[in-house]
Amino acid sequence: MARVLITDDEESMRMLVARAIGMDGHSIVTAQDGAEALEILTREHGRFDLLLSDIQMPVMDGIALALAAARDFPQLTILLMTGFADQRERASNLNAIAHDVITKPFSVADIRAAVADALKAGKK
Repeated sequence: MARVLITDDEESMRMLVARAIGMDGHSIVTAQDGAEALEILTREHGRFDLLLSDIQMPVMDGIALALAAARDFPQLTILLMTGFADQRERASNLNAIAHDVITKPFSVADIRAAVADALKAGKK
């Protein structure tokens, strides 16, 4: 199964997404902001199949994280999440590095399907 790094500043959202994705047998690591996620990626030498990150977070937002991750770990598949229309629009400029942007709120089935699709696309 895949190794997924989930980054969200809201603990309840991090835990919900981790449980949902864990249902599919994936190995999960979580971070509370982009800076922590980038630290984990660097320490682990980018050995993740998917970076799933919220866009709006303190310290380092998901777009800055996605740009740094794509630069340092170009093989990493990136999936972004947001509950804000303006953030989704900002992320649309990242089509070259981010697989997709999933809009919050989403169901457990929605996030599992989005992750499965991103992982499938990443193996091409």
